[in-house]
This record gives sequence, structure tokens and C-alpha cells, in this order.
Amino acid sequence: MRRLLLKLAITITITVASLLALTPTVAQIIPPTKKAARVEITKGPEIELAIDNLTIIRWTTNNPGGTDVHFAVVQYGTDPEDLSQMAKSQIRLNRGHPETIFRVRMAGLKPQATYYYKVTSTESNGKSDGVESPVNHFTTPGPGERIVAYPPQPDPQPR
Repeated sequence: MRRLLLKLAITITITVASLLALTPTVAQIIPPTKKAARVEITKGPEIELAIDNLTIIRWTTNNPGGTDVHFAVVQYGTDPEDLSQMAKSQIRLNRGHPETIFRVRMAGLKPQATYYYKVTSTESNGKSDGVESPVNHFTTPGPGERIVAYPPQPDPQPR
């Protein structure tokens, strides 16, 4: 009888230990943060880099909150009335930062072409953060040329 109780106690201990070992994984799922009352673009959007067939657009907002995974979205086209092309990039919010930097890579562009674009962001579930830029534009450089606008270059010193 004593052996049976000992065996039962060991079995229960192993079972409880196994369950507890799984619990920290479940406990690490953090609920979404509170959504910001109002999301605003605080910097940009601006060109970070442009070559003849690729451009990276960058902008900063206050931290939108909500789900940790967000998407930076650029709608663009060669006609300001037809922004039917889209590029997007997944990012992960840093809950401890008051701002969020969004970057989107637009590939397959034509050299020396003018593109019109606007930016926005969404939560991972597709819900908009409620912010959208006005329509901006840029012209891609010619073959072999590049535009590097970030990090900002210091102004030349007067002589």
C-alpha cells in the first residue's frame, strides 16, 4: 500500500510539474496595448533611399498602440488620381517607445519616373490606425544614380 501511495505521489508530482512548465509560455502572451486616442504623423513621409527601380519611404508617428504587429502601407502610382499600387511592410511596435518609425520598400519602379504616394498604417487585423498622409511625389533617379536622404546629411559649413 505504501508503494502504491509513493508511486501515485510521484505521478501526480510529474503531472503537475509538466503542467507548470507549460504555463509560463501561456503567461507570456501579452494582451494588446490601449490604442492611442489619436495617431498623427510626426515626421515625414520622406524618401530614405531611391535608386532607379526601388525607393524606401519612411515616416514616424506617435505609438498607435493596439496589437504589437502593424503594417506600414504605401499606396502609389504614376497618376495622383490613381494610387492603385500598394507596398506594405510588417513591423512590431515597441511598447516602451512613444514613437513608431514605419518604412516601406517599393520595388519594380521605372527609372526617371514620377510617382505619387500616400502612407498609412494598420494593425495586424487590418484595422486602420486612423492616420493617412496627403499625396506626395518623388522622381526615381536614372540608371546607376541614387538618392540617399537618410540619415540626414549635415549642411556644408560656410567658408
